[in-house]
Amino acid sequence: MAGQQLRPVASLLLVLNFCMYVIVLGIGGWAMNRAIDHGFIIGPGFNLPAHFSPIFFPMGNAATGFLVVFSLLAGVVGAASLIAGLSHLRFWNSDSLPAAASAATIAWSLTVLAMGFACKEIQQEIRNARLRTMEAFLIILSATQLLYIAVIHRI
Repeated sequence: MAGQQLRPVASLLLVLNFCMYVIVLGIGGWAMNRAIDHGFIIGPGFNLPAHFSPIFFPMGNAATGFLVVFSLLAGVVGAASLIAGLSHLRFWNSDSLPAAASAATIAWSLTVLAMGFACKEIQQEIRNARLRTMEAFLIILSATQLLYIAVIHRI
């Protein structure tokens, strides 16, 4: 069957996407840690800055905060979709497809949302090398995750 021939392709895409989601989580975690360590200090006796934003990041531009938050969400859901994907690869039948397809679709939709913020950040132009790397991974992930969804539907 044609579906059995696509099984190795699906497993390759699943592993590739998982690795890229872990990299996105690592860079996003670094950015979140840096924002917490070097953000605004608010406490008794301190006044809020004039243009205070709860999503302030000391690096990048105005879209960086949204990019990091949604990248972390997409990375966690994408990495977690590995569980349903592995189960589907193990059985490779129509009973295991809905769980894998729905988890992959949710991960893809969050990835596309984060990619939209990555595009906005690219348009704003002020960012460092790590953020550029995360943007590139999100753009690639939006394509490879969609390809993975298409491959697992061909059983």
